[in-house]
Amino acid sequence: MWQEASEATAFWQEQPNEGQPASERTEVRLLFSADTLYVGVVCFDRSPRSIIVSDALRDAPLDETDSFQMIFDTYRDQLTGFVFGTNPAGIEYDGQVTNEGQGGGGLEPGQRQQSGSGGGFNLNWDGAWSVRTQVTEIGWSAEFAIPFRTLRFPSGTDHVWGVNFQRNIRRRNERAYWAPIPRQYDLYRLSLAGSVSGLQTPTIRNLRVTPYVLGNMLASGEKPAETDVLGDVGVDAKYNLTPSLTLDATVNTDFAQVDVDEQQVNLDRFNLFFPEKRPFFLENAGFFTVGDPGEVDLFFSRRIGISENGEAIPILGGGRMSGKAGTYNVGLLNMQTDEFGGETPANNFSVVRVSRNLPNRSSLGVLFVNRQATGNLAAADDRNRTYAVDGMWGVGRHTVLSSFVATTQTPGIDDDDVAFNVRSRTNLPRYDVELGYQEVGEQFNPEVGFLSRRGYRKPDARVMTRFRPANVLNLQEVRPHTTYRGYWGFDGFQESGHWHIDAHWEFKNSYEVHTGMNLTHEGVRAPFEIFPGVVVPPDSYGHREAQLVFFTNQGAAVSFEVRGTIGGFFGGDRVSVNPTLRMRVSETLTTEVDYERNDVDLPWGSFAANLVRTRVSYSFDTRRFIQTLVQYNDQADVWSINLRFGWLQAANTGLFVVYTDTRGLYDLFDRPERTDRSLIVKFSRMFDVLR
Repeated sequence: MWQEASEATAFWQEQPNEGQPASERTEVRLLFSADTLYVGVVCFDRSPRSIIVSDALRDAPLDETDSFQMIFDTYRDQLTGFVFGTNPAGIEYDGQVTNEGQGGGGLEPGQRQQSGSGGGFNLNWDGAWSVRTQVTEIGWSAEFAIPFRTLRFPSGTDHVWGVNFQRNIRRRNERAYWAPIPRQYDLYRLSLAGSVSGLQTPTIRNLRVTPYVLGNMLASGEKPAETDVLGDVGVDAKYNLTPSLTLDATVNTDFAQVDVDEQQVNLDRFNLFFPEKRPFFLENAGFFTVGDPGEVDLFFSRRIGISENGEAIPILGGGRMSGKAGTYNVGLLNMQTDEFGGETPANNFSVVRVSRNLPNRSSLGVLFVNRQATGNLAAADDRNRTYAVDGMWGVGRHTVLSSFVATTQTPGIDDDDVAFNVRSRTNLPRYDVELGYQEVGEQFNPEVGFLSRRGYRKPDARVMTRFRPANVLNLQEVRPHTTYRGYWGFDGFQESGHWHIDAHWEFKNSYEVHTGMNLTHEGVRAPFEIFPGVVVPPDSYGHREAQLVFFTNQGAAVSFEVRGTIGGFFGGDRVSVNPTLRMRVSETLTTEVDYERNDVDLPWGSFAANLVRTRVSYSFDTRRFIQTLVQYNDQADVWSINLRFGWLQAANTGLFVVYTDTRGLYDLFDRPERTDRSLIVKFSRMFDVLR
């Protein structure tokens, strides 16, 4: 059967030798049945014993391992796509791409969705599909089976899709593509993808229902004497209204299997950003994203069902419709939460997002977000609304202009409630140039969004060049660059400034060194406590910092990185060191120890802030795993352990057992004065009711 299919074989290097043929042959074949797309891949390798496999967990990163990925632009809009990938261990790796993988704003394109919720790559999308792999004496091979109901595509039968394939050969630091990609881009550059034609897709009316049952043992509070035992049930459903439009519904929503938040050290006076991790909100998150990732997120789904101090608020249920209707991208979301703690009222959350794709990587859209308190605890005027218009315009082949304008409506606030952003991003083979300007009003108040701060004007810029010297110190590439961002209040007072000058030195053996310096400015309007007992007074502080970053080969069985900064800090000095050690015993057992230490000496007090994270992950196979995360944060006076066992079925459903223990540092070896312990067992199963 496979021999009768046409094959794609000519792959071209992007790394290390751009434009040269791949060092090993790769064969890709596509077939389809009435309901499934099949992709067969043979990755020839003259030294199969040298193949590197780094992980066996679903959605584990594929950069530091031999791997194969593919992207399908099913709408042929050159903006959105579905990514599928694997490595020789046979992991399932999938995600959604929006805006060709570019962030919605800021200086770091390609962020994970809702890690700053701008456009980009959403790794948290989990489709129902399968892959099988095999390592042989000629290399390794993979066979993908992707049901058409997992994808979204226009109505009709005879389709032309955009497509590209990527192969990594890790020991050679080689990355090669079927449709050639310049080094400033990656697989998500859909405007450079090839095409596949003749696909006969079915008319889809698929209904998938995923019920769950859950048991929870919980002990919390000061000197807990009792353990509460709770049970619960709920259900999620997914129905394909059309091949390109999906309706999701959820009743008694639960996220017990989700990773805990990683601890952070806050040595500033602005809000920390903790990313969304709950699957229901992450799926199709790209349809609802407008703003500047991690700084001005006009819709941030963590505001639904999570209190300000991180406690879970019961979500009674809700629904979401997302997809495409003709040339329009459509996203509708409605969720209802319950009353909580006798003080927090029930709330209804609604989001409407509509955008239209335009030629040359362009789009224009609107966003509406509404929170309305309901029930007996609700005040009559307890509501908040956000309105926004945004657009993206492709200029030529290498430049994109983007902008948004937003306003909020809150009872009692009548002015200074507008925010806007304009940005230009140009990616050339030798240069990247990015310029931006942003304003956020003093009373701009997106309560169902995220703001790191408000009441400022911010210009920012980034210029980077890259070149590859010939036979100099075993260098592969050098990337000198500079970035600047500054924050001014509307009265002209400079609150922050950061000018970063750096060069990244990448070597052919995969080692990398960053050498940089920072010129910083902090204008403190009001005193703030930076550490228990240490208060920074109002003043303007200007300083210089030296910065050094060092990476060993991250694809090796043992790898190491360290980040160090030394210089002035709020009128004193700071030494910051952040080493990370990673060890891979095999593709089944990986560990990571990350230590961050800040030694701060200020005229008003000295302190050391320590943060330690230890991760251990063991995979019995690609479906069963155990993960442990232990965290220690002396600034927040907390240590925690999170232990997760998973036995996965289709689309990341299955059996999950999760144990979490969080308590104060000084209670670690004594009877805890305050603690939160829970043991959760959850089982979910997906059923295809209509096919």
